[in-house]
Amino acid sequence: MDAANEARQDDKGAAGKGASPKSPSPKSAASRPSDKAPNAPQFTREEDQHAYREMLLIRRFEEKAGQLYGMGLIGGFCHLYIGQEAVVIGVQMASKDGDQVITGYRDHGHMLACGMDPKGVMAELTGRRGGYSRGKGGSMHMFSREKNFYGGHGIVGAQVSLGTGIGFANKYRGDGAVSLTYMGDGAANQGQVYESFNMAQLWKLPVVYVIENNRYAMGTSVTRASAQTDFSKRGISFGIPGEQVDGMDVRAVREAAARAIAHARDGEGPYILEMQTYRYRGHSMSDPAKYRTKDEVARMREESDPIEQVRKRLLGPHKVPEDEIKAIDAKVREIVNESAEFATSDPEPDPSELWTDVLLEPARA
Repeated sequence: MDAANEARQDDKGAAGKGASPKSPSPKSAASRPSDKAPNAPQFTREEDQHAYREMLLIRRFEEKAGQLYGMGLIGGFCHLYIGQEAVVIGVQMASKDGDQVITGYRDHGHMLACGMDPKGVMAELTGRRGGYSRGKGGSMHMFSREKNFYGGHGIVGAQVSLGTGIGFANKYRGDGAVSLTYMGDGAANQGQVYESFNMAQLWKLPVVYVIENNRYAMGTSVTRASAQTDFSKRGISFGIPGEQVDGMDVRAVREAAARAIAHARDGEGPYILEMQTYRYRGHSMSDPAKYRTKDEVARMREESDPIEQVRKRLLGPHKVPEDEIKAIDAKVREIVNESAEFATSDPEPDPSELWTDVLLEPARA
Protein backbone atom coordinates (compact mmCIF):
# COMPACT_ATOMS: atom_id res chain seq x y z
CA MET A 1 0.00 0.00 0.00
CA ASP A 2 1.51 3.29 -1.07
CA ALA A 3 1.22 6.48 0.97
CA ALA A 4 -0.33 8.09 -2.08
CA ASN A 5 -3.42 5.96 -1.56
CA GLU A 6 -4.32 7.55 1.74
CA ALA A 7 -7.76 9.15 1.98
CA ARG A 8 -8.02 12.54 0.28
CA GLN A 9 -9.33 14.80 2.96
CA ASP A 10 -9.30 18.57 3.29
CA ASP A 11 -6.59 19.97 5.52
CA LYS A 12 -8.55 21.36 8.44
CA GLY A 13 -5.81 21.62 11.01
CA ALA A 14 -4.78 19.28 13.76
CA ALA A 15 -7.47 17.47 15.73
CA GLY A 16 -11.19 17.40 15.01
CA LYS A 17 -13.90 18.53 17.38
CA GLY A 18 -14.92 15.06 18.43
CA ALA A 19 -14.17 11.37 18.10
CA SER A 20 -16.31 9.11 15.96
CA PRO A 21 -18.85 6.93 17.80
CA LYS A 22 -16.69 3.82 17.29
CA SER A 23 -13.46 5.44 18.43
CA PRO A 24 -11.91 4.18 21.67
CA SER A 25 -11.82 6.41 24.68
CA PRO A 26 -8.84 8.76 24.93
CA LYS A 27 -7.50 6.71 27.81
CA SER A 28 -7.29 3.54 25.76
CA ALA A 29 -6.20 5.29 22.57
CA ALA A 30 -3.43 7.35 24.12
CA SER A 31 -2.49 6.28 27.61
CA ARG A 32 0.19 8.54 28.96
CA PRO A 33 3.56 7.19 27.79
CA SER A 34 5.30 8.91 30.71
CA ASP A 35 3.66 6.42 33.06
CA LYS A 36 5.67 3.63 31.45
CA ALA A 37 9.10 4.71 32.69
CA PRO A 38 8.87 6.35 36.13
CA ASN A 39 12.57 5.70 36.88
CA ALA A 40 14.14 7.16 33.76
CA PRO A 41 17.94 7.51 33.73
CA GLN A 42 19.36 10.94 34.37
CA PHE A 43 21.07 13.14 31.79
CA THR A 44 23.93 15.50 32.46
CA ARG A 45 23.37 19.17 31.79
CA GLU A 46 25.26 18.88 28.49
CA GLU A 47 23.23 15.85 27.40
CA ASP A 48 19.95 17.58 28.13
CA GLN A 49 21.10 20.72 26.32
CA HIS A 50 22.02 18.62 23.29
CA ALA A 51 18.69 16.78 23.34
CA TYR A 52 16.77 20.04 23.75
CA ARG A 53 18.56 21.72 20.85
CA GLU A 54 18.16 18.77 18.48
CA MET A 55 14.50 18.10 19.31
CA LEU A 56 13.66 21.79 19.07
CA LEU A 57 15.27 21.95 15.63
CA ILE A 58 12.97 19.17 14.43
CA ARG A 59 9.91 20.82 16.01
CA ARG A 60 10.55 24.25 14.51
CA PHE A 61 11.52 22.77 11.13
CA GLU A 62 8.29 20.79 10.96
CA GLU A 63 6.21 23.78 11.99
CA LYS A 64 7.81 25.80 9.20
CA ALA A 65 7.23 22.97 6.73
CA GLY A 66 3.57 22.98 7.70
CA GLN A 67 3.42 26.72 7.03
CA LEU A 68 5.04 26.38 3.62
CA TYR A 69 2.67 23.56 2.74
CA GLY A 70 -0.28 25.76 3.65
CA MET A 71 1.13 28.48 1.38
CA GLY A 72 1.29 26.04 -1.53
CA LEU A 73 5.09 26.02 -1.63
CA ILE A 74 5.30 22.30 -0.78
CA GLY A 75 3.36 19.94 -2.98
CA GLY A 76 2.39 16.30 -2.70
CA PHE A 77 2.23 14.65 0.69
CA CYS A 78 3.80 15.98 3.86
CA HIS A 79 3.89 13.92 7.07
CA LEU A 80 5.05 15.89 10.11
CA TYR A 81 7.00 14.48 13.07
CA ILE A 82 5.72 16.96 15.67
CA GLY A 83 5.46 15.21 19.05
CA GLN A 84 7.71 12.26 18.23
CA GLU A 85 11.07 14.05 18.40
CA ALA A 86 12.42 12.18 21.43
CA VAL A 87 12.40 8.87 19.57
CA VAL A 88 14.91 9.60 16.83
CA ILE A 89 17.07 11.92 18.95
CA GLY A 90 17.32 9.37 21.78
CA VAL A 91 18.23 6.58 19.37
CA GLN A 92 20.82 8.74 17.62
CA MET A 93 22.39 9.63 20.97
CA ALA A 94 22.96 5.90 21.51
CA SER A 95 24.29 5.16 18.02
CA LYS A 96 27.81 5.39 16.65
CA ASP A 97 29.33 6.77 13.47
CA GLY A 98 28.72 4.30 10.67
CA ASP A 99 25.33 3.09 11.90
CA GLN A 100 22.64 3.53 9.25
CA VAL A 101 19.12 4.90 9.44
CA ILE A 102 16.17 4.01 7.22
CA THR A 103 12.54 4.91 7.78
CA GLY A 104 9.12 5.45 6.22
CA TYR A 105 7.61 8.67 4.95
CA ARG A 106 7.41 10.55 8.29
CA ASP A 107 11.09 11.19 7.79
CA HIS A 108 12.15 14.84 8.10
CA GLY A 109 13.07 14.44 11.77
CA HIS A 110 15.25 11.42 11.03
CA MET A 111 17.13 13.36 8.37
CA LEU A 112 17.85 16.25 10.70
CA ALA A 113 18.84 13.86 13.50
CA CYS A 114 21.37 12.26 11.15
CA GLY A 115 22.97 15.67 10.59
CA MET A 116 21.59 16.43 7.14
CA ASP A 117 21.58 20.14 6.27
CA PRO A 118 18.16 21.72 7.01
CA LYS A 119 18.56 23.84 3.86
CA GLY A 120 18.91 20.75 1.68
CA VAL A 121 15.98 19.01 3.36
CA MET A 122 13.67 22.01 3.07
CA ALA A 123 14.76 22.65 -0.52
CA GLU A 124 13.79 19.10 -1.40
CA LEU A 125 10.38 19.67 0.14
CA THR A 126 9.86 22.66 -2.14
CA GLY A 127 11.24 20.81 -5.17
CA ARG A 128 14.34 22.96 -5.66
CA ARG A 129 17.72 22.30 -7.25
CA GLY A 130 19.56 22.40 -3.93
CA GLY A 131 17.47 19.61 -2.40
CA TYR A 132 18.99 16.30 -1.38
CA SER A 133 17.37 14.58 -4.38
CA ARG A 134 17.79 17.67 -6.57
CA GLY A 135 14.11 18.47 -6.25
CA LYS A 136 12.88 15.16 -7.65
CA GLY A 137 12.13 13.23 -4.47
CA GLY A 138 10.01 15.51 -2.35
CA SER A 139 9.07 14.80 1.24
CA MET A 140 9.20 11.02 1.10
CA HIS A 141 12.27 10.28 -1.01
CA MET A 142 15.57 11.84 -0.11
CA PHE A 143 18.82 10.22 0.87
CA SER A 144 22.33 10.97 2.09
CA ARG A 145 25.10 8.40 1.76
CA GLU A 146 27.41 10.81 3.57
CA LYS A 147 25.15 10.79 6.66
CA ASN A 148 24.20 7.09 6.30
CA PHE A 149 20.54 7.98 5.78
CA TYR A 150 19.00 5.47 3.39
CA GLY A 151 15.70 7.14 2.84
CA GLY A 152 12.26 7.84 3.63
CA HIS A 153 10.12 5.38 1.71
CA GLY A 154 6.57 5.90 0.51
CA ILE A 155 5.42 2.28 0.47
CA VAL A 156 4.22 1.24 3.92
CA GLY A 157 6.68 -1.23 5.44
CA ALA A 158 9.02 -1.32 2.42
CA GLN A 159 11.88 0.15 4.42
CA VAL A 160 11.85 -2.81 6.82
CA SER A 161 13.02 -5.33 4.25
CA LEU A 162 15.54 -2.79 2.93
CA GLY A 163 16.82 -2.10 6.44
CA THR A 164 17.21 -5.83 6.96
CA GLY A 165 19.26 -5.95 3.76
CA ILE A 166 21.48 -3.18 5.11
CA GLY A 167 21.99 -5.32 8.21
CA PHE A 168 22.94 -8.26 5.99
CA ALA A 169 25.52 -6.10 4.21
CA ASN A 170 26.95 -5.02 7.54
CA LYS A 171 27.40 -8.61 8.65
CA TYR A 172 28.82 -9.64 5.29
CA ARG A 173 31.39 -6.85 5.43
CA GLY A 174 32.05 -7.30 9.14
CA ASP A 175 32.14 -3.54 9.62
CA GLY A 176 30.43 -3.51 13.02
CA ALA A 177 27.66 -1.16 11.88
CA VAL A 178 24.03 -1.51 12.98
CA SER A 179 20.99 -0.86 10.81
CA LEU A 180 18.46 1.31 12.65
CA THR A 181 15.21 0.47 10.88
CA TYR A 182 12.17 2.56 11.78
CA MET A 183 8.51 1.80 11.11
CA GLY A 184 5.13 2.90 12.41
CA ASP A 185 2.52 0.89 14.25
CA GLY A 186 0.53 0.56 11.03
CA ALA A 187 3.50 -0.79 9.08
CA ALA A 188 4.15 -3.35 11.81
CA ASN A 189 1.22 -5.41 10.48
CA GLN A 190 2.75 -5.82 7.02
CA GLY A 191 3.75 -9.31 5.90
CA GLN A 192 7.18 -8.28 4.69
CA VAL A 193 7.96 -7.14 8.23
CA TYR A 194 7.66 -10.69 9.51
CA GLU A 195 9.65 -12.12 6.62
CA SER A 196 12.36 -9.64 7.59
CA PHE A 197 12.15 -10.62 11.26
CA ASN A 198 12.59 -14.27 10.34
CA MET A 199 15.66 -13.70 8.16
CA ALA A 200 17.23 -11.25 10.59
CA GLN A 201 17.03 -13.67 13.49
CA LEU A 202 17.98 -16.69 11.39
CA TRP A 203 21.18 -14.99 10.25
CA LYS A 204 21.74 -12.93 13.43
CA LEU A 205 21.78 -9.68 11.52
CA PRO A 206 22.72 -6.41 13.27
CA VAL A 207 19.36 -4.67 12.99
CA VAL A 208 17.37 -2.70 15.56
CA TYR A 209 13.71 -2.44 14.57
CA VAL A 210 12.24 0.74 16.04
CA ILE A 211 8.43 0.69 16.00
CA GLU A 212 7.17 4.24 16.48
CA ASN A 213 3.75 3.54 17.96
CA ASN A 214 1.96 6.88 17.69
CA ARG A 215 -1.37 5.17 18.46
CA TYR A 216 -3.27 5.87 15.23
CA ALA A 217 -1.28 4.68 12.20
CA MET A 218 -3.02 6.38 9.27
CA GLY A 219 -6.15 7.17 11.26
CA THR A 220 -7.29 4.03 13.08
CA SER A 221 -6.49 3.38 16.73
CA VAL A 222 -4.21 0.42 17.39
CA THR A 223 -6.92 -1.04 19.61
CA ARG A 224 -9.13 -1.41 16.53
CA ALA A 225 -6.44 -2.48 14.07
CA SER A 226 -4.08 -4.80 15.93
CA ALA A 227 -4.90 -8.06 17.73
CA GLN A 228 -1.63 -7.75 19.66
CA THR A 229 -1.14 -4.14 20.73
CA ASP A 230 2.13 -4.81 22.56
CA PHE A 231 4.40 -4.38 19.58
CA SER A 232 7.49 -5.32 21.57
CA LYS A 233 6.18 -8.89 21.47
CA ARG A 234 5.94 -9.04 17.68
CA GLY A 235 9.23 -10.94 17.47
CA ILE A 236 8.47 -13.63 20.05
CA SER A 237 7.76 -16.36 17.51
CA PHE A 238 11.18 -15.71 15.96
CA GLY A 239 13.04 -15.45 19.26
CA ILE A 240 13.69 -11.72 18.87
CA PRO A 241 13.83 -9.82 22.18
CA GLY A 242 11.89 -6.58 22.53
CA GLU A 243 10.77 -3.98 25.00
CA GLN A 244 8.31 -1.13 25.35
CA VAL A 245 9.81 2.31 25.85
CA ASP A 246 8.42 5.69 26.87
CA GLY A 247 8.99 7.38 23.53
CA MET A 248 8.16 10.79 24.95
CA ASP A 249 11.18 10.73 27.32
CA VAL A 250 14.48 11.09 25.47
CA ARG A 251 16.35 9.62 28.44
CA ALA A 252 14.37 6.39 28.40
CA VAL A 253 14.78 6.17 24.63
CA ARG A 254 18.54 6.52 24.75
CA GLU A 255 18.89 3.95 27.52
CA ALA A 256 16.79 1.34 25.70
CA ALA A 257 18.44 2.09 22.37
CA ALA A 258 21.89 1.63 23.89
CA ARG A 259 20.91 -1.86 25.08
CA ALA A 260 19.36 -2.78 21.75
CA ILE A 261 22.25 -1.48 19.65
CA ALA A 262 24.82 -3.24 21.85
CA HIS A 263 22.85 -6.50 21.47
CA ALA A 264 22.88 -6.19 17.68
CA ARG A 265 26.49 -5.00 17.44
CA ASP A 266 27.72 -7.88 19.60
CA GLY A 267 26.41 -10.43 17.11
CA GLU A 268 23.31 -11.41 19.08
CA GLY A 269 20.94 -10.58 16.23
CA PRO A 270 18.01 -8.18 15.89
CA TYR A 271 16.14 -6.35 18.65
CA ILE A 272 12.71 -4.71 18.68
CA LEU A 273 11.98 -1.42 20.44
CA GLU A 274 8.38 -0.27 20.68
CA MET A 275 8.51 3.48 21.20
CA GLN A 276 5.22 4.63 22.73
CA THR A 277 4.89 8.10 21.30
CA TYR A 278 2.25 10.48 19.96
CA ARG A 279 1.90 12.76 16.96
CA TYR A 280 0.16 16.08 17.53
CA ARG A 281 -0.81 16.65 13.90
CA GLY A 282 -2.80 14.42 11.58
CA HIS A 283 -1.30 11.53 9.68
CA SER A 284 -0.39 13.98 6.93
CA MET A 285 -1.26 17.56 6.10
CA SER A 286 -4.40 16.27 4.35
CA ASP A 287 -5.71 14.61 7.52
CA PRO A 288 -8.06 16.62 9.80
CA ALA A 289 -7.69 13.88 12.47
CA LYS A 290 -11.37 13.69 13.40
CA TYR A 291 -10.82 10.27 14.95
CA ARG A 292 -9.58 11.86 18.19
CA THR A 293 -10.57 14.80 20.33
CA LYS A 294 -8.83 18.13 20.73
CA ASP A 295 -8.81 17.52 24.47
CA GLU A 296 -6.80 14.34 23.98
CA VAL A 297 -4.14 16.10 21.95
CA ALA A 298 -4.02 19.02 24.39
CA ARG A 299 -3.62 16.65 27.32
CA MET A 300 -0.71 14.86 25.66
CA ARG A 301 1.00 18.17 24.93
CA GLU A 302 0.51 19.36 28.50
CA GLU A 303 1.51 16.18 30.31
CA SER A 304 4.04 14.43 28.07
CA ASP A 305 5.63 16.83 25.59
CA PRO A 306 9.23 15.60 25.06
CA ILE A 307 10.74 19.04 24.57
CA GLU A 308 8.99 20.64 27.52
CA GLN A 309 10.19 17.82 29.78
CA VAL A 310 13.80 18.67 28.93
CA ARG A 311 13.21 22.40 29.21
CA LYS A 312 11.90 21.94 32.76
CA ARG A 313 14.98 19.94 33.71
CA LEU A 314 17.27 22.59 32.25
CA LEU A 315 15.56 25.36 34.20
CA GLY A 316 15.17 23.24 37.35
CA PRO A 317 17.80 20.67 38.39
CA HIS A 318 20.42 21.86 35.89
CA LYS A 319 19.91 25.53 36.81
CA VAL A 320 20.49 26.74 33.25
CA PRO A 321 19.72 30.47 33.03
CA GLU A 322 16.61 31.20 31.03
CA ASP A 323 18.63 33.54 28.80
CA GLU A 324 20.73 30.56 27.65
CA ILE A 325 17.61 28.62 26.74
CA LYS A 326 16.22 31.62 24.88
CA ALA A 327 19.52 31.83 23.00
CA ILE A 328 19.14 28.20 21.89
CA ASP A 329 15.57 28.92 20.79
CA ALA A 330 16.68 31.97 18.81
CA LYS A 331 19.51 30.09 17.10
CA VAL A 332 17.19 27.25 16.10
CA ARG A 333 14.65 29.69 14.66
CA GLU A 334 17.44 31.38 12.72
CA ILE A 335 18.55 28.06 11.21
CA VAL A 336 14.98 27.16 10.25
CA ASN A 337 14.22 30.59 8.79
CA GLU A 338 17.41 30.41 6.73
CA SER A 339 16.42 26.99 5.43
CA ALA A 340 13.00 28.33 4.41
CA GLU A 341 14.54 31.34 2.69
CA PHE A 342 16.90 29.08 0.77
CA ALA A 343 14.12 26.66 -0.13
CA THR A 344 11.91 29.39 -1.56
CA SER A 345 14.62 31.28 -3.49
CA ASP A 346 16.70 28.39 -4.85
CA PRO A 347 16.02 27.73 -8.58
CA GLU A 348 13.88 24.82 -9.67
CA PRO A 349 15.70 21.91 -11.34
CA ASP A 350 16.46 22.11 -15.03
CA PRO A 351 14.10 19.89 -17.05
CA SER A 352 17.13 17.80 -18.07
CA GLU A 353 17.16 16.45 -14.51
CA LEU A 354 14.28 14.21 -15.57
CA TRP A 355 16.85 12.02 -17.33
CA THR A 356 19.38 11.74 -14.52
CA ASP A 357 19.52 9.08 -11.79
CA VAL A 358 17.34 6.74 -13.85
CA LEU A 359 19.94 4.05 -14.47
CA LEU A 360 23.10 3.23 -12.53
CA GLU A 361 26.10 3.84 -14.72
CA PRO A 362 28.37 0.76 -14.88
CA ALA A 363 31.76 1.06 -13.26
CA ARG A 364 34.58 1.49 -15.77
CA ALA A 365 37.56 -0.84 -15.56
